[in-house]
Amino acid sequence: MPNRTTDTLFQLIQSLERAEKRNFKLYMTRNSGSGNLKVVQLFDALDKMAQYDEAILLKKNPSIQKQQLSNLKAHLYQEILASVRLLKQEDNIDLQLHEQLDFARILYNKGLNIQCLKILDKVKELARAHHQETYIQQVLFLEKKIESLHITRSMQDRAAQLCEQSDDTNNRLVRISTLSNLSLLLYEWYIRHGHARNEADKAALNQYFQHPLLHETEQGKGFYEKLYLYQCYCWYAFITQEFLMYYRYCIKWTELFKAEPKMIEIETAHYIKGMHNLLGAHFDLRNYRKFNETIKEFEGFIESPIVQNNINNTVQCFTYLYTAKLNKHFMEGTFTKGLLLIPEIESNLLAYEGYLDRHRTLVFYYKIASLYFGSGDPAKSIDYLNKIIHLKVDLRTDLQCYARLLHLIAHYELGNIDLLNYLLKSVYRFMAKMQNLSAAEEAVFSFLKAAFHSSPNKVKPMFESLLEQLKQMANDRMETRAFMYLDFISWLESKIQRKPVQSIIRQKFLAAKKRTSDA
Repeated sequence: MPNRTTDTLFQLIQSLERAEKRNFKLYMTRNSGSGNLKVVQLFDALDKMAQYDEAILLKKNPSIQKQQLSNLKAHLYQEILASVRLLKQEDNIDLQLHEQLDFARILYNKGLNIQCLKILDKVKELARAHHQETYIQQVLFLEKKIESLHITRSMQDRAAQLCEQSDDTNNRLVRISTLSNLSLLLYEWYIRHGHARNEADKAALNQYFQHPLLHETEQGKGFYEKLYLYQCYCWYAFITQEFLMYYRYCIKWTELFKAEPKMIEIETAHYIKGMHNLLGAHFDLRNYRKFNETIKEFEGFIESPIVQNNINNTVQCFTYLYTAKLNKHFMEGTFTKGLLLIPEIESNLLAYEGYLDRHRTLVFYYKIASLYFGSGDPAKSIDYLNKIIHLKVDLRTDLQCYARLLHLIAHYELGNIDLLNYLLKSVYRFMAKMQNLSAAEEAVFSFLKAAFHSSPNKVKPMFESLLEQLKQMANDRMETRAFMYLDFISWLESKIQRKPVQSIIRQKFLAAKKRTSDA
């Protein structure tokens, strides 16, 4: 059956807030003189549907003919966007600038050039105050057109000033575009591959990172130049697991917004992403106190109208807040307590399914699987790992690989000996094909292969031997990736000490917390 993601109009209507729906009805009444138009009937019909189904729609609304439906839907789509634009234009700097530019063009077309120039001056001032360089470029283009075709006597040296402003704006836009391209390419690399696996991966990343713009001084750079510069450093440091650098640039990223609070409203998604990365940096460095402070700050921000009145911001905040909440339980060793979050997460995954990309959903499945595994329920962990394993592999190959490895270990915990030989070969082949095997993972595979066929009294020395091997690798940056996805060391310690994994991690957390408070 078709669902909301297959029909763009249905998806748009479902995304509307109550005030936007009410405003649409008023807008249609004002513009048509009647509220009984077929487009309004279609709007009401689609608004009441839980899922889009064309056959049911036509059956319940006999006044709408099948041959009319396509045109009616296209018309309704445009009318909704027009009504929302009118409602939201005061809240959005882009819409305000667009409107003023439209007014300026109307005045120019009527030959009212001086009035046009006055509006353009106001647009330029507003755009500069909000770092909107593309609008400044459009203003300058129209100003130069007027000055070259008409004698306005607006000011002396007008041509020289416009040319200088135009060159400065174009140069700034080139820098912004170049830095945003580099940021995007680094982020895409992470989405495809995950963390750097070896020196070859690091060399590939360095090809992006050698661009001279990344190594210029920050002095004189505007908001967007700094934003994309900090993002480039964040992605590079995160992928290569240089966590102190990652932390420093996450701080720069979020502080950039705090220095100019008005930009939080304009670039809310970038601010949310910055807060997410800062939480991730605290988690990676085990900055327990700072992590808790930042998560409280983030929760306070989520209650603001900027988030509550925007579905895109709401979905982003859900994703990153609950990622942080799960990480908190991993960090503190409170896996069983963390299970209480799962119903709420799954409910929101379903509610936001039309807005979430598969990458985010995969990450949640892996974290939930890890939560069940750490709480001593490998069978439930396998259920969530299967959701990852059975999806087509087209992103985050590292997550696919570690899902299979955790899946293998979960079956080992359950004693499913009949499956283990097959799974071991299958997982090894998959990871080798993806060129995803590190020395730490090779050691784990060698252990599992031998442990499957060993008696219980011989396994403990094998656990101890593997633990020593992995502890030696834990400080190697090219090996730490393995420990980010699976806490092999805590798992081995739990097997040796015959304690639950979460109690081992909990002990480490409490000991680290005591050291921090003593210091």
